[in-house]
Amino acid sequence: MGSMASQAVVDCALYEDGHRLPGKVDLSNVLQRIGEREGRFVWIGLYQPTAEQFAEIAAAFELHPLAVEDAVRAHQRPKLERYGGTLFLVLKAITYVEHDKVTATSEIVDTGEIMVFAGPGFAIVVRHGSAPALTGVRREMEAAPELLALGPAAVLHAVADHVVDQYLEVADAFEQDVEELETEVFSPQRTDDAGRIYQLKRELLEFKRAVVPLGVPLQRLADGSVAQIPEAAAAYLRDVADHHLQAKERILALDELVSGILDASVARLSVQQNTDMRRISAWAALAAVPTMAAGVYGMNLDHMPELRWAFGYPAVLLVIVVVCVFVFRAFRRNDWL
Repeated sequence: MGSMASQAVVDCALYEDGHRLPGKVDLSNVLQRIGEREGRFVWIGLYQPTAEQFAEIAAAFELHPLAVEDAVRAHQRPKLERYGGTLFLVLKAITYVEHDKVTATSEIVDTGEIMVFAGPGFAIVVRHGSAPALTGVRREMEAAPELLALGPAAVLHAVADHVVDQYLEVADAFEQDVEELETEVFSPQRTDDAGRIYQLKRELLEFKRAVVPLGVPLQRLADGSVAQIPEAAAAYLRDVADHHLQAKERILALDELVSGILDASVARLSVQQNTDMRRISAWAALAAVPTMAAGVYGMNLDHMPELRWAFGYPAVLLVIVVVCVFVFRAFRRNDWL
């Protein structure tokens, strides 16, 4: 393999009947080695290759230029394309970002991309961004030679299965965040959670955009309509499609729940503001009673009732107190105070 291409290669191995062949794989003769015996294929893993690094591999396996462009540039929507005898699958890998508490600026999920080329005698996996390493997936597949013997379709299944299983794990963690926020929103303490809920919904939208579009490609792979996928591999892909459907349903349910929490938070804030306004109005009414009495007797007219009476001042104070108590009890009885 050329030095330029090898810089982006994470692992490269030749397999025969599900078993890894010893020795280093050289791109210059890999096609010859694959053709030497039936049941052989090469599995190449790359991380963020440049156009120059990927050019040698693309030329060797005659990959379509449009697929090569997508694999190098990334930022693609989940999809399944067929170029001659080669399948090109794009998946969005989701990683859960650990955090103590959801805030208005929390990053909850991080998105990476995985592209899989599966063709006659080869499987090429390209990772971008925060997509997790697939070393464990390769190790698990090498421990199951009967599955790996299905060829490049088995690699495509293994990668898709790993990505979808991560969806379910992230959905579990997301549910905990939603439950914690839901508890806080409906707690007796006064809180303003609109910013946190909006951030949670925004991160959930990113999660949703990664998961939902993958449904159609997985269904095509599972229903046997793609000639490059043998029936034995399609059976495994049907299980992946089922797990994906579970993840999709959970995400849609979470989306509805977060929307409901946001509506409830806004409604609760409106109720709190209305309660505050009633209390302010009640206290203003209580303050109006002595203000009115003081205003009347502060006019300093000569012919006012009880103006010269010795008990006028305490009498007015008593009337103010009695009226204030009456008004206070009336507001209290109606839950304004």
